[in-house]
Amino acid sequence: MSLLLAAIPVTELKGVGAALEQKLHNLGIQNLQDLLFHLPLRYQDRTRIVPMGALRPGDECVVEGEVKLADISKGRRRSLLCRIQDGTGSLTLRFFHFTAAQKNNLKPGTRIRCFGEARTGANGLEIVHPEYKRVDNDDLVPVEESLTPIYPTTEGLHQGRLRALTDQALNYLKEGGLQELVPDQLRQGWQFPSLNDAVAYLHRPPVDVDQHLLLDGMHPAQRRLAFEELLAHHLSLLKLRQKARQKGAPELPGTGQLKQTFLDQLPFPLTGAQQRVGNEIANDLAQAYPMLRLVQGDVGSGKTVVAALAALQTVESGLQAAIMAPTEILAEQHFINFSNWLESLDIKVAWLAGKLKGKQRQTQLEAIRTGEARVVVGTHALFQEEVVFSDLGLVVIDEQHRFGVHQRLSLREKGRNGELAPHQLIMTATPIPRTLTMSAYADLDCSIIDELPPGRTPVNTVVIADNRRDEVIQRVQKACAEKRQVYWVCTLIEESEALQCQAAEVTAEDLKVALPELRIGLVHGRMKPAEKAEIMQQFKSAELDLLVATTVIEVGVDVPNASVMIIENPERLGLAQLHQLRGRVGRGSVESFCVLMYQVPLSNQGRERLTVMRETTDGFKIAEKDLQLRGPGEVLGTRQTGTMQFKMADLQRDSDLLTRVKMVAGQMQEWPDFADSLVERWLGRGEDYGNV
Repeated sequence: MSLLLAAIPVTELKGVGAALEQKLHNLGIQNLQDLLFHLPLRYQDRTRIVPMGALRPGDECVVEGEVKLADISKGRRRSLLCRIQDGTGSLTLRFFHFTAAQKNNLKPGTRIRCFGEARTGANGLEIVHPEYKRVDNDDLVPVEESLTPIYPTTEGLHQGRLRALTDQALNYLKEGGLQELVPDQLRQGWQFPSLNDAVAYLHRPPVDVDQHLLLDGMHPAQRRLAFEELLAHHLSLLKLRQKARQKGAPELPGTGQLKQTFLDQLPFPLTGAQQRVGNEIANDLAQAYPMLRLVQGDVGSGKTVVAALAALQTVESGLQAAIMAPTEILAEQHFINFSNWLESLDIKVAWLAGKLKGKQRQTQLEAIRTGEARVVVGTHALFQEEVVFSDLGLVVIDEQHRFGVHQRLSLREKGRNGELAPHQLIMTATPIPRTLTMSAYADLDCSIIDELPPGRTPVNTVVIADNRRDEVIQRVQKACAEKRQVYWVCTLIEESEALQCQAAEVTAEDLKVALPELRIGLVHGRMKPAEKAEIMQQFKSAELDLLVATTVIEVGVDVPNASVMIIENPERLGLAQLHQLRGRVGRGSVESFCVLMYQVPLSNQGRERLTVMRETTDGFKIAEKDLQLRGPGEVLGTRQTGTMQFKMADLQRDSDLLTRVKMVAGQMQEWPDFADSLVERWLGRGEDYGNV
């Protein structure tokens, strides 16, 4: 029957013509199944009449009474005022838009029933523009029998019309309704109602429903649908994963010789976590299907060394490895690191970025094409069509959030003539909360480097109001006098890059006046990459004491001598971004400080964010808190390309369902048709978002 419901267009419903059909299509409603899964946002209680004497401001309710007075008030705005009483109290109804006929209908002595929100007015409580109807004194007009749903809607489509349409669709539901797409065997032991009961209940909840449970999204009927929606998302990601695995990948067992030589020449031993994750990757590379692994490591946990081990195993097996970073600064840093490590092993490292032009560029492209370069480091310039690899076996993508769908796919195509896909290793220094790795990243295996190398000193975080700016400047002066270096980060609430850069320029000028003895540099997003790189290099080689920057420096810059960071207006940044910025200091053995200089007054959420930063340096705790404060859409960044919007589920609220979702998704591989129908029911054809 579900397939029938999905096959019945909305035009079959009474009253749906071409214009209404278009409005429904705007909401993603094309058939009866779509309409039944267009669920209410909230509910109104019109099931009982509330005595006027019991009303409080903010109550949304039905009242009934006799009109005592109806008059036009010519105050600041002309309005029709109507006074009604019910024996327990009185209430004013106010209409700003009205007709003469309306005024005549509300004559004293008329009995009316109305619905709206009571607010405090000039003469006691009032309802502005209530919905109302006349009630004859002799008739007992029944109140609503269920809560009144409020649906997401679009311009020109009113709630009344949507309710009438869902009433018609619910009649179809009584005849058998929606097909259960989770097989009976997998639903045994559930505490959830059936799908049809859950859908019917949520469209028309009975009078005695626990409204608090409904409001919190924790009613069993809501949980039943949330489970199915999370399951559909999970299945769509598993499908993507299977699609990726259908393409073979080169087996790269390696010999271990280069890796061992590399480890022997490192000035430090690997941490336990680096060894564990290194082994997981080595095992993946030896398989005949593509590795899809996400490595999370907090700021400074040593992910690059792990990536180097994977690259060496690829080279040992006779193939090329590509390492890709989101910015030229970071790509160049990787290039320097990899060159220092690998050239002593007689491995040529090529470098490709947008700024490389002419002959230099041709030389690098030739080295990549012939296979002379075994390891290639670059920015998204590696995606361009002119870049041809001799034999690409591994792609390492640093800072996953910043690359989009097509980019990751086009790198996959650069494998062996499109026959074999290269292995993929994705590294992020933005810890991702467990709930998101289990849902948004279900197509990837996840590894966590949860141990910092010894010798790192935790950063002390200080929260201070910007009216104490002079004290902060003194602290900067003291640090620089001790031969330390300082970052000063400018953030602005305006998204405009131009304004951000302007603010940074003004700050740099002010600091030059306040601290004339210091060498002060400036980097911002509008500078040419070469200029930025030059200033960063000067800071790195200690030719500058103080670097004023916009947030362009958040990713991957490594200056061990920098031990103080000042962040202006930190309340305007997300926690994950603040944590990234703070990770730029504390890279040496000297005590480091991060000063969060906020603007007064601070909102409650701003205060909560800054308190979290002060209390912990654990990226995973910060990520969980960020998810709580900002919600999954913001935290996921580009991973969530609009389709990760849930109709019923909430990743935080329903996180306790995820373990079971994962288990059932695995079992449903035995029912591929059901799995496909489930994905289509909840996601339509928008399952490509997981390709990011």
